[in-house]
Amino acid sequence: MRSYLSAAGVVLFAALTIPLIPASASAEDIGAGGFTLKDPRITESSGLAASRTHPGVYWTHNDSDDGAYLYAVDARTGETVATVTMSGVGSPRDVEAISLGPDGKLYVGDIGDNLDGSWDHVWIYTLPEPKELRDQTVKATQYDVRYADGARNAEALMVHPKTGRVYIADKKEDGGSLYEGPAQLSTTGTNVFRRIAATDLWVTDGAFSPDGTHLALRGYFGGVLFSWQDGKPKRQGRLSVPLQGQGESVTYTPDGTTLLYGSEGEQSAVQPGKVPGAEGGASADGSDPKGDGADSGADGMTADFKVGALALAVGLAVVFGLKRLLRRG
Repeated sequence: MRSYLSAAGVVLFAALTIPLIPASASAEDIGAGGFTLKDPRITESSGLAASRTHPGVYWTHNDSDDGAYLYAVDARTGETVATVTMSGVGSPRDVEAISLGPDGKLYVGDIGDNLDGSWDHVWIYTLPEPKELRDQTVKATQYDVRYADGARNAEALMVHPKTGRVYIADKKEDGGSLYEGPAQLSTTGTNVFRRIAATDLWVTDGAFSPDGTHLALRGYFGGVLFSWQDGKPKRQGRLSVPLQGQGESVTYTPDGTTLLYGSEGEQSAVQPGKVPGAEGGASADGSDPKGDGADSGADGMTADFKVGALALAVGLAVVFGLKRLLRRG
């Protein structure tokens, strides 16, 4: 989804709503304290994935049709340490998500559709995660994807870290659905994704825990944690998602102790969040013993959405005015 916030708007909104991010504790840090994307080319970061080969490195990419580029960012500095150009994939239309599979490959989701059903198929690209961090071109494999119940917009693609199965969560304001891909993706035919569960969230990204036991889904104003019971997700609780200018991404740190939330915009911040059930985090049912996670039920989710939506609406009105909104629409 293209950002509706100008650089000035993002800075203003972020300054009013986003808490400061702790500095990295040491050179061995894996990014659990958060970091800032410093590369001026990364203006619409829409996906985030923790490297398994390079500790402290996170993969991201720009939204929409920026090109077939992936950026490896060192969480210790926020600097891009490698730019990967995917070859063999044509011209990406709306790249929205990235994930790492147990096969050591990066899975890139060209799955966005701002017209919500204008494309009868979307694409997934896979490529081996580079062993060496340097600017390079890597040949990718392209897979055609369709949904069993019709075309839709989506921004979240997750690969299960144990089974390697790919999942997509669509993006609907009134609560969307989770879709499961075939056991193995095929290059010779269409890969049909089938609905397996409701998400009850306006999903902008998602991530499996490193051990594969949980699925975290985020939206602009909230998030949901599911326990993963042999491919049958069960809602477990609510995530305390930071309010960001345009929150588009989430990933776990490699040790599974922290969720990292990213946003679009120049010099955008990647912010840490608690993992329910982890040490110092919320309880396993999603409630927060320290009180800053609020209610874990649907009422709490609705309250988060209403407050966040109101704040965003006010920010938009101040920064742009009605005329620009109508022109963008």
